[in-house]
Amino acid sequence: QVQLVESGGGLAQAGESLRLSCAASGFAFSSYPMGWFRQAPGKERETVARINGGGGSTYYADSVKGRFTISRDNAKNTVYLQMNSLKPQDTAVYYCNRGLGSAYVYTRLNDWGQGTQVTVNS
Repeated sequence: QVQLVESGGGLAQAGESLRLSCAASGFAFSSYPMGWFRQAPGKERETVARINGGGGSTYYADSVKGRFTISRDNAKNTVYLQMNSLKPQDTAVYYCNRGLGSAYVYTRLNDWGQGTQVTVNS
């Protein structure tokens, strides 16, 4: 079955960096776009970044554009989120997701990891 396992979260100070990883199994990884989403307490889950199956097309939410970079290694069945210049408002649980379509026209499948907590102090 589909498994997505996130790692790399933690505590950071504003301005610092973190790198999240999501190890995928149970499906043909390179055939699917993947996305990172986040959910802060009391808020809805929101898109952070998405990437197409080949890795050549990416989409970013305006709030993270220029600071975060999504990438994938199809040989390792892993998708990454490099987060630089972190801000307190980036504090949330971060989830990876398997989707359909492309980085821009992306439909979320109901395949989620357990999430990894990112906390950014000012």
